[in-house]
Amino acid sequence: MAQVPTAVVAASGLVGGYGVARWTKKRPLGGAALAVAGGVAARQWAGKVGAPKAAALTGLYVAAFAGSHPLAKKVGAWPAVFGVAGAVALASWVAESRA
Repeated sequence: MAQVPTAVVAASGLVGGYGVARWTKKRPLGGAALAVAGGVAARQWAGKVGAPKAAALTGLYVAAFAGSHPLAKKVGAWPAVFGVAGAVALASWVAESRA
């Protein structure tokens, strides 16, 4: 069975986590979706690029989540989420293509 690219998993976790929280009005449920996708991405990164880079990419994932909040006040919620998701996806793709 083909594995979903890690860039897609990570971006989907950020977008999906926000979407779940917004549509269900239950932030913990969105956080759970974000965490599950982040865990899957971290595991895939570790297998593909090694532990140090996986830790850096996981840190970027968490920083993107945190950074989307102040960014949303400037550009709006969805543009902020899509922006940070794209940045994490790009970083993931670059790290994996160089491994």
